[in-house]
Order: sequence, then structure tokens, then C-alpha cells
Amino acid sequence: MAPVVNINNDPRILAALEEARSRGENGLAVAAYYRGKLVVDSFAGEADPETGRMVDANTIFPVFSVTKGITALALHMQVDRGLVELQAPVCKYWPAFAANGKDKIIVEHVLMHRSGIPQMPDGVTPELMADWDWMVKHIENFTPVFPPGEVNAYHVLVWGWIAGEIVRRTDPKGRSFQGFVYEEICKPLGVTEFYLGVPDSELPRVAKLSGGNKAPYVDNFNISPSVVFPGSTVHNQRVVQQCVDPGAGAITTASAVARIFAMLAGFGELEGVRLLSAERIRSFTEPREGVRDPDKVVMIPTWFGRAGYFIGGEPVASTPLLGSNREAIYSPGAGGSYAWANLRDNVAVAICHNNMDMGTVHEPELTFMPIVRAVQAVIDEIKAKE
Repeated sequence: MAPVVNINNDPRILAALEEARSRGENGLAVAAYYRGKLVVDSFAGEADPETGRMVDANTIFPVFSVTKGITALALHMQVDRGLVELQAPVCKYWPAFAANGKDKIIVEHVLMHRSGIPQMPDGVTPELMADWDWMVKHIENFTPVFPPGEVNAYHVLVWGWIAGEIVRRTDPKGRSFQGFVYEEICKPLGVTEFYLGVPDSELPRVAKLSGGNKAPYVDNFNISPSVVFPGSTVHNQRVVQQCVDPGAGAITTASAVARIFAMLAGFGELEGVRLLSAERIRSFTEPREGVRDPDKVVMIPTWFGRAGYFIGGEPVASTPLLGSNREAIYSPGAGGSYAWANLRDNVAVAICHNNMDMGTVHEPELTFMPIVRAVQAVIDEIKAKE
């Protein structure tokens, strides 16, 4: 049995968080699970630099595309239950989706970001983005920008509504997407601090974002228009904080995200609760088709899996946070938020922060490598005592 550790005040973790702050970070939190046990849960800095409000255990952070990892999980749960087939066309479950040449897009294309429809609807605003039915109707009328199934094109924002609507339409209980996530993922795992749409009562807990308003890629296809761009200007707005955005809208704690990823790291099980089969989890590290091809949106080869997660294992393209671990999956968010599951060692880690200029999905070492090293030191110490 692993020894009991002080998860909040380990000096190595606290020193690493302060080092991140010395490099310009405002507020941040980190949590880690090892073999299904929470071993790190710490925070530091300012939740709102303008008011001086400090990060505490109740602070919740926007985590942007880390959200995609939970949405992919929801879709795979439907696959495991026999309600969705990965090779089936999306229109099998969502008939109106077939319009304008989208009839050949299969569910796996969606997970792999190879559907060919990475754009957001013309005329979108934060208010309209928060209107689920409006988003779905406009997606139905999309015409592919790229040939479906043939091109890597990261679906920065729209991906969440495509994947989320498949889940919603195949749910026998007919729940909203957020209702499915709360009842089928959060509740069984005992996760209470994961929000897809923050209630009024919890809005004062949200960390104030800064920076992150410049795209690291060229947007030629209305993929991420400025009015809804995933940066601080947009995501500090109340309407966006309360929007159900399954691709980039979760607001949560590091420990909540780490707990969900700990279930993934445990091959679908955590503390006796199984959400996915071990066989399905093993499939998550398989590279997508054309994995070495440059992505038409982020313009570099992106080491991405068939299942909707970025994957380790490629020294050039994989994140420095994971190195070349071929048994790791992760979800990065705009500005540098991260969550990953190391299947080899049964480790899950989540990092949340609010200065979006301190890291990007391609240069997280700018801020976070000292934190990663400190987490690893804690885990190594536990291993040595087992």
C-alpha cells in the first residue's frame, strides 16, 4: 500500500509552483494521481490579479481543449455500450448531418479531427455559441472545407458540438450533453467540481484569465473567429463561462480533471468504478491515419490518436511534458492547460492556470516542466517506499 503523503504542502511542489510564478504565471494548480490515489493537490498565486484574490482550494479554472478529453470519453462510453459504432456514418445517429456532402463522415473521422468541417458557423457570437440548437442546426448545413476522412484539420471549437450531439442523440435517456457528463462520468467518480456551464452561484470562484488572444495558427476557414476565440477576452465573459461548450468550455479544478484522467490511467477503472473497458482504453494510443501529415489548421504534424486524444511516443511531435512515452494520452488546452494519463505507470496529472501567455500547446516547458519534475519526484519517492 502506498504511504500517506501530504498532498497540499509538499515543498518540492510548492517550490515548482513558485518558480512558475517567477516566470510570469499568475495563478495555477496541479493535481496528480498515482495508482488511483491522489498524491499531489496544490495551488499558488492570484486567481484575479486585478482584485488580489488568491487561488485557493475552491478556485475553478477554464481549461479550454482539455475539455475534449472528457467529451471523447463520453463518446467512447456510448461505443462501449453498443450504442455507437466508430465506423458508422454520423448521419446514422443524426440524419440531418448528412446534408451538403457530409454523409460519408464517420464517427471515427470526428474523433480523429478528419471530418473536414473545422469551421464555426458564420455569424456566430458568444450568445449564439451558447445556444445548443442554433449550433447544431448550423453544423447540419455545413459543407466540408476538406475532403472528409482525408485531411488532418484540428477542429478547434466546433468539434465539441459534433461529438456532443452524437452522445446526446444516442443517449436512451435523452439527456442534454452536460447532463450525460454529470450523471455518467462525474457522479460515479465522485467528481463535483467539473462544470459545463458554471451556475450563477459558482461564478465568483472562476479564475480571471489574462492573455492568450493571439492565434498560434492562420485562420482561413472561420475555424476560430475572433468573436469566440479561445482567449481571455472571450472566456472572461459570463455568457461564455455559462456556455455548454464540449470542446473548449469546461471550468474545473485540477483535482477534478486529474481524477477523471486517473480513471483512464487505470484502464477504465477507479476505486471500483468502471466507465470503460480496458480493451477500449488500450486502443487510445493507436495513431490516426496520416498521423505524420501536417495539420491544415495548426500547420505542423500533430501526433494524434484515433480515439480523440493526443498521444505520446514521437520524440519530435510529442509534448515535452510526456517525452516519448508511447503509452500516454493527453488533452492540451489553449494557453497551456494540460491533463494526461500515463497508462504505463498508472499516473494522471492535470495543470490549470490563468495566464494564457505563459505557455502554448507546443511550448509548455516554458512554465510547467519544473512542476512535472516535482510531481515525478513525489511519485518516485512513493514508489521507493512501496
